Amino acid sequence: MSVKISPSVLTADFLTLKDDIKKLEDAGTDMLHLDVMDGIFVPNISFGVPVIRSIKRHTKLPLDVHLMIDRPHRYIKQFAEVSDFLGFHYEAGSDVAETLKEIRSYGCKACLTIKPCTPPEEIFEFLPLCDMVLVMSVEPGFGGQKFMPEALSKLSALRAEISKRGLDILLEVDGGINAETAPLAARAGADVLVAGNYVFSADDMKATVREIKSF
Repeated sequence: MSVKISPSVLTADFLTLKDDIKKLEDAGTDMLHLDVMDGIFVPNISFGVPVIRSIKRHTKLPLDVHLMIDRPHRYIKQFAEVSDFLGFHYEAGSDVAETLKEIRSYGCKACLTIKPCTPPEEIFEFLPLCDMVLVMSVEPGFGGQKFMPEALSKLSALRAEISKRGLDILLEVDGGINAETAPLAARAGADVLVAGNYVFSADDMKATVREIKSF
């Protein structure tokens, strides 16, 4: 079974995004990854609820919203209304268990994210409250970074723990995904691959999506 792909619109040309989303749909994309950055938790600013709501009107693809914001519990309700998967960072200063529960209370799937510096064992206790776990394979905040190979051991550790507990959780990886790193991540246990620059800078996005999904 092929992995799922969640192209990140962070590196897209927003003037042609509607057309690009249609191409991604035709290529068999599984979901769209939307990075929300506040300039505090990460040193960059992206977009918020109004942009996500506009995207939602033009696609039936599930929206995989990744909050890279400080104290995300303050904004869960607003983002849950426009998300299918809603994720936040373990390191961002919210009560992790309560925030995961709140996301689910709105009928949204909950995702917990860890930065490259965070050992996967730190979030094992929260796995029963997750529908997906995201491992960052770059430092969050900017697209186009090189894949950190240490993410592979984190994916393997999380996959082993998820299997050990008999949980139904997707395992996602974000950062530096391309034709070389995608099969490595898939073999390490990733179900969902986030690819941004590699997809949106491709001459043929459809072919690139299909290439990644074949791993």
